[in-house]
Amino acid sequence: MNAGGAATPMVRFDKVSKRYGDLVVLDRLDLEIAAGETVAIIGPSGSGKTTVLRTLMTLEPIDDGVIHVDGEPLTHCERRGRLVPADRAHLRRMRGKIGMCFQQFNLFPHMTALANCMEGPVHVLGMSRAEARARAEELLETVGMADKRDELPARLSGGQQQRVAIARALAMRPQVMLFDEVTSALDPEVIGEVTRVIRRLVDEHRLTMLMVTHQIGFAREISDRICFFDGGRIAEQGPPEELLDNPREPRTRQFLSAVLDAR
Repeated sequence: MNAGGAATPMVRFDKVSKRYGDLVVLDRLDLEIAAGETVAIIGPSGSGKTTVLRTLMTLEPIDDGVIHVDGEPLTHCERRGRLVPADRAHLRRMRGKIGMCFQQFNLFPHMTALANCMEGPVHVLGMSRAEARARAEELLETVGMADKRDELPARLSGGQQQRVAIARALAMRPQVMLFDEVTSALDPEVIGEVTRVIRRLVDEHRLTMLMVTHQIGFAREISDRICFFDGGRIAEQGPPEELLDNPREPRTRQFLSAVLDAR
């Protein structure tokens, strides 16, 4: 809790900017995500959606502002009362709080589903192979892939590979899970199975989740709040039924009309 009695956000972007030359991708972004909240980000191409995830994963440095995770600065640390760029040890510790699933599943092709889920806990967290195996088996059961634990990725469907990728990310015990277009590479009939897995994770683990998606139905089904990005800022945000069914801003209405008409 902070001094005012309100819970500290699990993720907070405080006037964060990201530029590539003259191109402003994030424009003094302010965003707070509560612990256990699931937030979907939608918006046109180039609006800054994926950059939010990439800066949270420290795959991209920010130019201004501060990102906080679990009450601590992510890419900075405090020294003598002021924030300075973080050292490697701080970054490594903070990255351990965050897991990410990509559109392309990025599984190790030469490893079975079980081995994919054991690799990080053993080699990054220093966990014993027995403990890592028990955790991996439990998570594969959670995502409905226990019977495929000895299969290589090439022998799994897209939906199955995505579920293994989710289990692999969860094996690192993150506090925050990021999903980047996790359903866009899947056939429509298997999107439902991945949605059910994520919903189960929300219900059972109360993870904090931030997901970028262009699939409006998925955003409606899975999120507590939707943020519509435009020009590197949040143009509008609210509960799914409010933002999708009764958007206030003309730009949001224009975007949703174009996306829904294109289906």
